[in-house]
This record gives sequence, structure tokens and C-alpha cells, in this order.
Amino acid sequence: MPEHHIIILQIGPANPIIAWTIALAAIALIFPVIIRYYVKGSPQFIPSFVKLTYDYRRILEKHALYYQRLSPENKRKFVERVYIFIRSKTFIPRRFKKVTLEMKTLIAASAVQLTFGFEKFEMPHFTKILIYPDTYYSLIRKAYHKGEVNPAARLVVFSWKSFIEGYQNPYDSKNLGLHEMAHVLKLENKVLKNEVAFLDPDLYKKWEKMAAQHIERLKQGPDLLFRRYAAENEYEFFAVAIEIFFERPFSLRAIHPEIYALLKGLLKQDPILIQQLESEETFIAERKVV
Repeated sequence: MPEHHIIILQIGPANPIIAWTIALAAIALIFPVIIRYYVKGSPQFIPSFVKLTYDYRRILEKHALYYQRLSPENKRKFVERVYIFIRSKTFIPRRFKKVTLEMKTLIAASAVQLTFGFEKFEMPHFTKILIYPDTYYSLIRKAYHKGEVNPAARLVVFSWKSFIEGYQNPYDSKNLGLHEMAHVLKLENKVLKNEVAFLDPDLYKKWEKMAAQHIERLKQGPDLLFRRYAAENEYEFFAVAIEIFFERPFSLRAIHPEIYALLKGLLKQDPILIQQLESEETFIAERKVV
């Protein structure tokens, strides 16, 4: 009577460590393909963070020139910070129904761009962001505004029309998002100085002294880069300087090297280096709006 033989076929490597290594490598190769395919269709079971990361990048690649010029590593860091910033704030619509993901992403991007050189970046004192479709009337200041910051209410306010105009020409030194976030940064530094000291106190003393001198000069006559509004006070001078620092860095470095050097130290970043800019190409683009 013939014996029954059980034949065991061994498929793959006998060493379990090698088997797991091969399996993990296969997953690593296949997973991004699956995610790209399914995120496009937006099914319910795709993890929300994965889809949000995809959406953030799509929006930033379309609108945010600063993000577009970053290295791959810094792009990943930027997107992570956008995600964290959005989760830390409450976005409130006024005179329209819903704050879109694009609105949240670009407002967060303006804050992340400004604070990209800092380890802590959330600006926790300001918890609410109020968005109007266009200019709005401020009952507190009895005037129409494009944006404002209210530290008592822990609130930042934007006109969306004015905000998005700031991204349409990245070389005109006018960006409402950067302008208002510069106010937020300064006030955050003042309110939470014992917890989150964004601005180096020694450098900031030098900044205040230098800013006072430039404000007096602006009151006497026009400047090649700074618009007259910067002479209102030191807060506005700082906010306008931030706009120029990011949108016309080569011009600022050439015309006001002391301002460029101090902002580079205060913000712990150099927009020319971090964006991997080529001076001649960027200067030509800047010259178009002089």
C-alpha cells in the first residue's frame, strides 16, 4: 500500500527577518501608488491626514511661491506645520457660509512662512481667525479694514479678497497675510514673552532704534522700497518691512542692508538662501514692479 506523503512547498526565504524585510519593502513601494490612486477618488476610508497632506500640497503648489521654492525636505516640514497650525485655530466665516480648505491653507501658510526659522511656530495666544469676503467695517476702530489683529479677543481678521490679492503679485511688497501675521508675531512675543520668546531681545532693541530712524526719514520723503504707511508707527514699519523682506529680498539687501541683516537675525531665516534663489533672475522679476 503506497504511503501518503505530505509535501510542503517553501515559498520565499527561510529566514523570517529576510521575509519581513522583503514584505516591508514591497509595502513601501506599493503604498504611495495606492494612496495617489484612492486620494484622487476621495474615498471615505483613506486616512484624513493623508488626504489633507495631498490637498495642502496641491493648494500650496498653486498659490504659494515661497513653498514652491523650498527643498523637498523643507516642503515636508512646511506642510506638517500648516496642518498643525490649522488644527490649533478656529476659522470663522462672516457674511458667507463656509471657510474653505484653500482659505485655511493659505492663511496658515502665511504664518508658517513667517515663523519657519523658529522651533515653536503655533502662536498660541491667537486662537480665532475671522474671515470676511471683502473689506469690512470695524465697530471698534470705526473704519473700513482689510485686516486687523485683536490681542484682547485673541483674534486675527482678514478680508479674503485683499488676502488673496497679496499672492497674485509676489514681488509688489504687499501681502496682507504676511502683514497681519507680522503683527501677530510681535504681539505674541509681547504677550507670551515668558513662554514663547520669538524675537531675540538684544536684536529687537537694535531693531527698535533703527526703525525709529527710518520712520523719521520716511516722514520727510519717499523711499525706494517702503511705502508711506510704514511711517505710521513701529508696528506698521515692522509689518511692511516683513512684506519687503520676503517679496523683494535682493532689493532690500542692496538698498537697506542693515534692515535685511536684522530681520534675518530676528526671524532666524534668510529668504534668499532658504528659497534657493538666483539673484539675477529674481532681481529682474523685482525690477518689473519698481
